[in-house]
Amino acid sequence: MTTVTAMANSTTMGDAGDMPMCGDMVGNYLTTAGCNMANATDLMTFWEALLEDDTFKAVDEAYSAYFWYGITIVIAIASFINWSLRAAAVQRPFPAKPSNLYTKFVATVTACVREVTYPQYTPIALSRFFVAPPTGIFLLLSLYFGFLVGLELVQDFIPGAIYYQAFGLRAGWLSTAQTPLLILLVGKKNLLAIFSGISSERLNIFHRWVARSIWLYGTLHWISMQYAWTYYGVSDLEHSMDPAYPTGIAAWGVLTWINVSSIGPLRNWQYEFFVIQHVLSFIGYFIVLLMHLPVKYAKIYVYIPIGLSIFDRLIRTLIFAWNNRRLGRATITPLAGDVSRIRVQNLGLKNWHAGQHVLLSLPRFGILQSHPATIASTPTSHNGDLIFILKAHKGFTGRLNRSAIDTQQSLWAVKESSRPSTSYDAEPAQPQLPKYLALISGPYGSSHSDFACFSSALLIAGATGITFTLPLLLNIAERATTTNLPLKHVTFVWIIKSSSYTSWVSDELRAAVRRMNKSRISCDVSIFVTQDGGMADYNNNNREKALGCTCVNANGLCYCERNGISPPLRSEAQQQRYKRQPMESVRPVPSRENSAASSNLMTVRSGRPRIETILWETLECAEGETGVAVCGPLALGVRTRKAVSDISGQRGVHKGTGAQGVYLHVEGFHW
Repeated sequence: MTTVTAMANSTTMGDAGDMPMCGDMVGNYLTTAGCNMANATDLMTFWEALLEDDTFKAVDEAYSAYFWYGITIVIAIASFINWSLRAAAVQRPFPAKPSNLYTKFVATVTACVREVTYPQYTPIALSRFFVAPPTGIFLLLSLYFGFLVGLELVQDFIPGAIYYQAFGLRAGWLSTAQTPLLILLVGKKNLLAIFSGISSERLNIFHRWVARSIWLYGTLHWISMQYAWTYYGVSDLEHSMDPAYPTGIAAWGVLTWINVSSIGPLRNWQYEFFVIQHVLSFIGYFIVLLMHLPVKYAKIYVYIPIGLSIFDRLIRTLIFAWNNRRLGRATITPLAGDVSRIRVQNLGLKNWHAGQHVLLSLPRFGILQSHPATIASTPTSHNGDLIFILKAHKGFTGRLNRSAIDTQQSLWAVKESSRPSTSYDAEPAQPQLPKYLALISGPYGSSHSDFACFSSALLIAGATGITFTLPLLLNIAERATTTNLPLKHVTFVWIIKSSSYTSWVSDELRAAVRRMNKSRISCDVSIFVTQDGGMADYNNNNREKALGCTCVNANGLCYCERNGISPPLRSEAQQQRYKRQPMESVRPVPSRENSAASSNLMTVRSGRPRIETILWETLECAEGETGVAVCGPLALGVRTRKAVSDISGQRGVHKGTGAQGVYLHVEGFHW
């Protein structure tokens, strides 16, 4: 009786007992009953019935909305955590340490989550082609894709010929619904970054994976529907008569190109070209997607990202105009290791946070080209000028370095030609470096915690990664002279290939150590030289004098002695432990009894540091939570992640042992 009623209400038939007409719904689902698929009229009728999606359009609209309900909840949780952490860190005069049952519970949960999410398992040898994300990001991406799979499969079974059509359309809706999120994750000044406190460059990995998800669900949309058309023999009709088909193929083709061209090796091959074509490709994708979507409601998922893109570009344009209301001037100095030091005097940009970056444009070396560059100074250092240290690669940075070298050679030639012939004549004035027009957009980034709010801080840099850790050190040193900070000890580690690289920031490091000496914060600066043959011979006095230090041997280790202050000797047990360690030039952290003396030390060592030992010693003397920041090659970040996770587990952080937590922030050279 129920079947008869449903058929009577949902089909158009002749007298009772007649066969259904072609294209009629039988039992609320479409079949080929009554259709002669060899007849052109019946084939057309069935194809039109197959494309009719009124029966499930409302359901697909609802599930695309459910997607955004889930995303909104995640953003709200991230925003709450961000604001809570920042509020807890403001003006905290004591080390970060849980003090009651609730904070201890939160600390324990946080420690467990960190131990699981910090490690990164990726093949370093294949990093040029593939970089696996850290475990935490991998888990978030797994939850994201699991959420999408659930939205695709729940209440998606519609029996009959229309099943594959319904499956494909649901995939198409979900693919389109992700488009606003794609733009939210890439804008330099976007609402997601503002609320969550996560900077845009750190959200970029999610941007790429959302783009891949859009492509995947777009592919499911096409394959599923194409299967239904082919199975019922209406493929030719669809290809020739449905205007949505060619626009859909065009949208899929552009989206495929966007994803393929974003693969690491292609993206890094010609990055400046990549940026231009990437923007143009997205514009093309939006155009063909609007032409493809037949449902007015679905087009809102294209209008929203277009609006977000315009908003982001407008905000960035206003910031750019404000920063450059007084044009800046830049001088470029070549440094050892194919590195250029750029000093920009910009009267418009006077406030930024340590660790932030800008988009730097020098029209003389590339019109309409902006290069991301981390600011290696603070607003109160270097007379308020912006300092950048850029490694020379292809393109913009290569042209900068070549020009700086040529300029230096020319200045030396002028100086030599104007040298007085008699020794008693006055020395001629030093030639002035040429100044170039500099345009600044930003600052951007800086989603890390305030390292001055921890009990101890360990700052690790590899090569030009010091542009991130140096301003952190300078900021702490400046604030320590005027503010009572909870920070007690700072360990600064810099890993370089050649001792000549110390000239990049030697003055800044000395200034930071001097300021630390005036405060109650002990500071230990250690420089590890990995590939300098001259550093291998510790008895080469000329070499050591060139480095501005004198090497002495103690306990089988080599220290560089500054200002006549010898490094502290360790106990017999400590000496035995270090003798058992593999010799990777491990530099022990000074004991608390000798903190005053150790703050004057800036050691230069040969070999690679043992990150695990340095971290363990730093944690041993911490009264509260320790903050670790690392910036450098991928291998350095991976090793530090593993060390933090392993040592946290070994020490039983916040698990009744009394060991305090470890916060880790990793910046990388790759993007």
